[in-house]
Amino acid sequence: MLLGLRMRAELSQEELSHIAGVSIRALADLERGRSRGPQRRTVQALAAALRLGPTDCEALEEAARRGRPRPRQDTGPPAHTTLALPRDVKDFTARSAALSRLHALVENAEPGHPPVSVISGQPGLGKSTFAVHAAHRLADHFPDGQFALDLRGMDPEPATARDALARLLRALGVTESAMPTRTDDRAGLYRDMVRDRRILLLLDNAADESQVRPFLPGAGLSLTIITSRHTLAGLEAVHRTRLNVLKREEAVELLMRIIGPQRVQHEPQAVRDLADLCGHLPLAVRIAGQRLAARPDERIGKLTTQLAVQGRRLDSLQAGGLQVRAAFALSYQQLSQDAKTVFRRASLASGPDFSPEIAALLADLPLVQTARCAEELADAGLLQPDAAVERYRFHDLLKLFATEQLILEDDPEVRAHVRDRAAGWVLRRATAAALRFDADHHRDTPDSDPDPASAPAGREQARVWLEAERAEWLAALRQAQAAGRYQQVLDAAEAMHWFSDLNQHWELWAEVFTRSADAARALGSKQDEAVHLNYLSWAYNHCLHDYAIALTTADRAYAVAHEAADALQQGWALGYSAGALYRLGRSEESTQRFREAAACFTALPSPQGRLAELSVLNALGHNLRIAGHVEEALVTHRRSAALCRAGMPGQPAELIAQYHAAALQEIGKDLGALNRWAEAEPPLREAVAHFDAAQMPAWSEPARLDLGIVLRRLARYEEARETLLVAHAALTRLKSPRQEEAAAELRALDRLISG
Repeated sequence: MLLGLRMRAELSQEELSHIAGVSIRALADLERGRSRGPQRRTVQALAAALRLGPTDCEALEEAARRGRPRPRQDTGPPAHTTLALPRDVKDFTARSAALSRLHALVENAEPGHPPVSVISGQPGLGKSTFAVHAAHRLADHFPDGQFALDLRGMDPEPATARDALARLLRALGVTESAMPTRTDDRAGLYRDMVRDRRILLLLDNAADESQVRPFLPGAGLSLTIITSRHTLAGLEAVHRTRLNVLKREEAVELLMRIIGPQRVQHEPQAVRDLADLCGHLPLAVRIAGQRLAARPDERIGKLTTQLAVQGRRLDSLQAGGLQVRAAFALSYQQLSQDAKTVFRRASLASGPDFSPEIAALLADLPLVQTARCAEELADAGLLQPDAAVERYRFHDLLKLFATEQLILEDDPEVRAHVRDRAAGWVLRRATAAALRFDADHHRDTPDSDPDPASAPAGREQARVWLEAERAEWLAALRQAQAAGRYQQVLDAAEAMHWFSDLNQHWELWAEVFTRSADAARALGSKQDEAVHLNYLSWAYNHCLHDYAIALTTADRAYAVAHEAADALQQGWALGYSAGALYRLGRSEESTQRFREAAACFTALPSPQGRLAELSVLNALGHNLRIAGHVEEALVTHRRSAALCRAGMPGQPAELIAQYHAAALQEIGKDLGALNRWAEAEPPLREAVAHFDAAQMPAWSEPARLDLGIVLRRLARYEEARETLLVAHAALTRLKSPRQEEAAAELRALDRLISG
């Protein structure tokens, strides 16, 4: 009938498919008789596309109705089934995108590929609630029945596929006398029965792939929904939905649906805080809501205050039989012993996420074995894997649970030993990795790494490791200081000195150099104390932008260096204090201090004195330019560049190139201040290229901003805009004070273009 109507309308299959929104394959199956009973909405779409009159519409629908599979008389489902869908929740919230994808799966199903959907995720995400809600919404698509089976995957002895199949077959009308004995035969009978039916089967709480494979139809249009705390990665050609925690506003909406909008409107901030303390985990949010619903006179803020105490949070997240801790415990009990150890000990990691390497240190297990355990934990939903790199993180509530298990199962002495051993290892590796950036004594193969075989190879790998593990090595530095290992603290901070220049936007450098200055003081080394107080002044100047503290710290460094008779550190202290004075708006005092610092360094015959002289000359010239002495500034910067081009015996060429690039940037700015814009472009381009190649964003992006300004002045507006946009985005990420200057330049450029 459909074929005849299409031919009468003079439409190809492709044209009808496009107009009706029905896939070509589904259309072809209908016309060939392979699919005889399309859904009513499909028939309506086809009728509209074919522009049928009422009589033809009715005839087409009748033909479709007759073709829809009906229950067989001998094995049809009884009027009442023990496997009916559980009750749907009225306050179901969010998950609209996942529901839409599941609905599309049903709409686009083909008889040769019965749809199967696997819903997975960590404990407490509401997988079963989602699956039940979806099943109720899709029920009309499955007129031959909707069934739900709890496979008890978290029980010590999950349901066997054989027993579960027997329950399902009975619900479909198979008598005991007709029930096959073997699992394979039961699975075969089930597939035969559903081939021409449309049923929905919900397999809740599956343990593994072998438990659910016998239930997967070979043909037909029945839908199978499977929920599991495991990913069931071995199931082929299935639709997958991995649920995540709710967004904050979704968690608040769920609370509102449970306790009512009036209470939420009365304490809006308390509700938001409550959602955050629940980690936006649906089970935790529901428990909190149920507790409040059962106590209508209780303030939301009271529960929020209780949950804010980490030691009480899991205790507070229970309402009757609902318990967050119990949900986590079910998954934990299923783990292997090694995976349990990794799970517990990983709670000792300091950062928001951790690598298998750190987990192996804490668990005292081989790395390969730990990596397998981490994957087991991720598959069980107890850890969240990073999408891009091999790192893992806890949900906040799961980390509390892991900490509880650590306290219960590991003695205090064991925990202390684990932390101390891991911290010592991490700090040694961090020191060795940072030494690769030591411009004075560049080392390609530092010999101080605790495991040279697995040490980062080269600067790039060292940079990646130091950046990824900065929370771990900072915690290790704190632990070393607390344990009185002052020399280790001092050595680590000294190794970090040059590396810190690549990451000036890290505020943690103030803590690093505060601890190292304290360690030097504890060791009684005035010279080291002066060095690290100067580093600390640099951190306040360039990382925290707290110039008043930078000035007082530099003054302290000068006093200690004077006491130690260290002229080099006295010069550096003068330079750092000059920088702070300039940023405080005291430009004349700043220029005078820079002149004193330059004189101090010029008098020193050492290579360190020459390098320091280069730094101060660049800064002095900058001050002169700002003060309006642009020609003198240009002379000063060209003197610095000439010293770089002449080279310095014993100093790495790459280090001198870095100083040269800094001088070129200043020369470009000087020329710009003299309105010599065309001359300013080449030195700025060279500076940007060098800093980009050296992966020094704290240096390259200000230079890029300066280049963008020059390009705007040269009326090369498109190139200027592109350059300024890149600089503004990067300076914002770096939290640079110059981000506002970049924004202002972009606004000025927009006015020029629009005007």
